[in-house]
Amino acid sequence: MASDISIIIPVFNRPSELEELLQSLTEQTDTGFDVIVVEDGSEQKSDEVIKSFQDRLSIHYFYKENSGPGASRNYGCKKSTADFFVFFDSDCLIPPAYIESLKKRLAQIQSFGGPDSAHTSFTPIQKAISYSMTSLFTTGGIRGKKKSVEKFHPRSFNMGFSREVFDKTGGFSKLRFGEDIDLSIRIVEHGFKTMLISECFVYHKRRTDFRKFFKQVFNSGIARINLYKRHPRSLKLVHFFPAAFVAYQLLSIPHAIYHHAIWVLFPTMFYLGLILIDATLYAKNPWIGVLSVWASLVQMFGYGLGFMKGFLKRIVLKQSEFHAFDKTFYK
Repeated sequence: MASDISIIIPVFNRPSELEELLQSLTEQTDTGFDVIVVEDGSEQKSDEVIKSFQDRLSIHYFYKENSGPGASRNYGCKKSTADFFVFFDSDCLIPPAYIESLKKRLAQIQSFGGPDSAHTSFTPIQKAISYSMTSLFTTGGIRGKKKSVEKFHPRSFNMGFSREVFDKTGGFSKLRFGEDIDLSIRIVEHGFKTMLISECFVYHKRRTDFRKFFKQVFNSGIARINLYKRHPRSLKLVHFFPAAFVAYQLLSIPHAIYHHAIWVLFPTMFYLGLILIDATLYAKNPWIGVLSVWASLVQMFGYGLGFMKGFLKRIVLKQSEFHAFDKTFYK
């Protein structure tokens, strides 16, 4: 018997993470869904993990050559018989009432996304990165915190849409980074509505160290310019902030050193002080507050430098689409 909802999970060399995600799905208060795992050319396969859940979940496993997460999600859609698809990244944990909350709204939904949060089991670095990626002071609150349909674009770590949306849009594009935002924009362009369901949140581990985090956000900065070339109206003022922040540091720090003008650093010190206070109060932990300051700096510099590189190569030099750190689609 076909289920109303298929949960589609692309995975690449992450059997342990997948096991934790699947375990969280066994604890759902509403079990009316099936799970499709698409192994995207992994060397560390998840087939044994899948077998351990076959008596607890309606689960289907497919192995294919590596093509990136977007193509793997499309593959999962084509293998599904459900009318609605939900997408999670393998580094997510799903709260027990997620599916129950979603089904209460399912009849009204064409496409949706949900926010993310940090689980108590996350490491301090993961909690700091989670803060940096969701804070008003770093992302402007655009990653799952806005209610406005026009401004909210679902992200692939926690999003869903109907089979009709998939058929009309063709699903995810071949972009390796920013493919979820590209699809969200095309969903709206095809006349469908997107919405935020705040109750349908996930615990998103994101990156496990700052080096991997830098690679992720650097690619995201490049992807924002690639998206601009495809969808010119998608570029907002907030997207320029990290690049402006980086440019200010590159100019102000040498000026402060050579001219003994410490006052030029006051805006940065004030900004980082706000982050320290806000993150400490949010996490109720001063150490996570300190790590959040560093995570925010990594995010700003990574995204800002990627944005600058993308701007130079794509807009100034008029080169074709590109991305960096080619082997880090899931890392």
